[in-house]
This record gives sequence, structure tokens and C-alpha cells, in this order.
Amino acid sequence: MIIKNASVFTENGRFSEKDICIEGDFFTDSLSDETEITDAGGCYAIPGLVDIHSHGCDGVDFCEGTIDTIKKILAYEARNGITTIVPATMSLSEEDLARIARAAAEFRKNQNGKDFSYLYGINMEGPFVSAKKCGAQNTKYIRKPDIDMFNRLFEASEGCIRLCDIAPEEDDTGDFIREVSKKCRVSVAHTDADYETAKRAFDLGASHVTHLFNAMPALGHREPGPIAAALENDKVVAELICDGVHVAAPAIRAAFKMFGKERIAIISDSMMATGLGDGEYELGKQPVTVRGNEARLHDGTIAGSVTNLMGCLKYAVKNAGIPLEDAVYSATATPAKAVGCYDMAGSITPGKYADLVLLDKKTLDVKTVFVRGTKIYEMI
Repeated sequence: MIIKNASVFTENGRFSEKDICIEGDFFTDSLSDETEITDAGGCYAIPGLVDIHSHGCDGVDFCEGTIDTIKKILAYEARNGITTIVPATMSLSEEDLARIARAAAEFRKNQNGKDFSYLYGINMEGPFVSAKKCGAQNTKYIRKPDIDMFNRLFEASEGCIRLCDIAPEEDDTGDFIREVSKKCRVSVAHTDADYETAKRAFDLGASHVTHLFNAMPALGHREPGPIAAALENDKVVAELICDGVHVAAPAIRAAFKMFGKERIAIISDSMMATGLGDGEYELGKQPVTVRGNEARLHDGTIAGSVTNLMGCLKYAVKNAGIPLEDAVYSATATPAKAVGCYDMAGSITPGKYADLVLLDKKTLDVKTVFVRGTKIYEMI
């Protein structure tokens, strides 16, 4: 297949007029035989998006821990141009977390359906966080960082935990960060840490920040906190929820100015109501009320997002004024590099899986989605 006449997002983070060649599951340099031609005039061609922090969509929650739930999530994500995901758990019992890990591991053994996004692994958001900054995490299950527990869950997942969240003030010795960072990316999250404690965590091996600004101390001029510590360490990538609820547009612009597209990973933090309407839902077994674009626990706490990653990308561009090139990079290359799947996803590069989205240049609406070289969605 050859896709012609699109403005193609290239590895250098710019759009260029060029052909895209696809053979089988992969992007290629060229095709030797005559093949199908797709005219993508009037479109941007971007890589399939990579969401490394979402909880659910289309009426289901990843924490249900079943193959059917995973399939429903991946089918919804694929239709919306999010072609690689690392869904997040919540603070739950070890028994529940092990069941979720086993389901993900089992699904990953045989995932080859072209109608599904690729499940790259798990983002373990709880339970090693701070009750003071719990957000929508259930305090009943929050506990001190436990290396042995993590290792049991890592084994249950068959090694596919890609991110593990921690409130560094709860890791008194630093041993958890030292050891776990050898197996996956450690993220500072749901934390009340001051600057010195967060800096120590990054020096020990943490290299990620979960949903920047949310569930952490603010950036203050006398108490700079974890945001300043993250900013100073070039290896740290910061997640940013660009749904128009979690972070105001000026703060989105500020985050991009501070960290740059290479260190901002746009995430959705989507929950099960994403793709549906107002009503009563759940997040990590806690009741959530959805009204408009807001999801809240019954005590008023924001409880995830009801916007998928493509919607977050559009909000960043159209409402927050982030250049399209920067927003696309932060929703594809940056998250893929952060979790270690840039060799297969995150750019339109020969040899990588042909995950591709065509966007209308005027509206940024999704017109066509290709998953591993197969057209799975086309706007009529």
C-alpha cells in the first residue's frame, strides 16, 4: 500500500510531503510491485498514538482484570487512533492486582488481532502512594513500598509492568527505588514530597512523574517541591493530562515551555465513562459521577478523565495553543521512548509497525486509522 499526498509527521518532529509505504504489518522504504494507493490529500498522517496512562473506556475498567475487558478497551482505543497502550491499575489488594497482572500477561501471549490496539504492558499506579495526596486512589489499600510485593506482581505480569508509581517520602531507605528501577520505570506520583525528597528519588533512579501538577505539591517560589526537582533532571519525563479539566490551558503551555516536547508525555488518564455519556460509573471499585467532561468521586474529587488521548491531543492544540508538531510528538514518540517501545511504535519509520492515523487538516478529526497495516476505521 502507498499513501500519497498527506503531510507526514517525520521522526524529526516536523511535517513533510512524502509517500508512506506499507507492506504487510510494517512501514517500508519502498514497494517493488504495483499496489493499492490511498489518496490522503487534505490530511495529516501521524503515528498511532501511545497512551501510557489510562484506566478504561467504553464502559469497562482495566482493573476488572479480564480478557474480555482488555479486548473492549483495545478495540475502542484502536478506533480512536490510539494504537499502543499501557493501561493503569489503581490502589487495590495484592490479590486484585495479581489477577489484573495475570490477565494482561495472558492476553499479551496471543495478541495479534488487527482490530485492537497493542497492549504493551501495565502502569502500576498504586498502592505505594501517599494518603495525603491520594486523589481518587482508595486509601484502604495504600501501603508502604514493598519490594517483595512488587516482585510478586512483576512475576505475575510475566515482566510486563512498565511503570511503577511511588510517593518517594514513603520509601525511607530508598531501597525500593534502587531495586525496582532496575526492572521498570519508577514514577513519582500521588506524593507530598518536598524538593529535596523528590530530588533524592530522581538521583536514586526514578525517571518519571505521574500526571504533572495533579496529586502533588504546587511549584512554589519558596517551596519548589517535586515539579522543580523533576524539571532539573533531564532524564525525567512528565505526564500531562490535557483534557481541559485536570490542567488549565495556561499551565499546559507552561509545562511545554519548561519541559519541552521530548519530556512531556500527553496522557488521557481516561476512565470507563470515556466514549459514553453522563451517569454513574466506577474507578478502581469506587463510585464515580460523570457530568459533561468531568468525572468525580462522590466527595467531589476528580476521578480520572472522560477524554481519550486523541481528544487530549486536540485540546492541547486547539485550546491550549500547543503547536501541532509538539503535541503529536508528546503523544507518540515521547511516551513510546519512556516505556521502551519506540523500536516498534511512536513514529512512521520503516521497520516499525504500520500504525497510522489520518487527520483532517482543518478539524483534526480522525478520518482513517491503520493498525499494523490494516485499515480498521474510516470516517464516512
